[in-house]
Amino acid sequence: MKDRFQEHGYVVLQPILGERQLAAARGEAARLSDAASGRGGVRNVLQRSPYFHELAMGVLRELACEYAGADAQAVKATLFDKTVAANWKVPWHQDLTIAVRRRLETTGFGPWSMKDGVPHVQPPVSVLEALVALRLHLDDTPEENGALRVVVASHRLGRIPEAQIAAVRATDSALPLVKPHNTDACSRTRFASS
Repeated sequence: MKDRFQEHGYVVLQPILGERQLAAARGEAARLSDAASGRGGVRNVLQRSPYFHELAMGVLRELACEYAGADAQAVKATLFDKTVAANWKVPWHQDLTIAVRRRLETTGFGPWSMKDGVPHVQPPVSVLEALVALRLHLDDTPEENGALRVVVASHRLGRIPEAQIAAVRATDSALPLVKPHNTDACSRTRFASS
């Protein structure tokens, strides 16, 4: 799996949560979504939810360490609750920003932005290459309902200029990761959409 991860930039994993844990995660996700008034997503989940913070620092951290090394730490979590009424439509993009505690002007870091009161910055590519993203599916995600789509091996392309997005997306290697609930994915910073 690790070789596939390095080559393709992603892997699809067996379920991480048992049925009891999955039910608890769904309940906590519903609580957070209700508090967000149906906006389709919630940022800063690690700060808003002791349950998800514990999950991130426990079993999810252990998984991240397998793919990113023993020093892996959870830095942010976002909950997507896509419905017909509320949807964070995520276009094709690269994950280029990281959440930080405070703004500190540093060479190679920028531009800066604020997302729900938390400073974010684009770090150098070397920092992005050390990150992994874990996607935990709490619901079924068929292609028409929030499936993550990835461009295979796009983690090797560095920052992709806006003018080249259509060409990268049009490659034969763009594919949806259509999986039933409780199937999880681990990926490098890559070109993706959902």
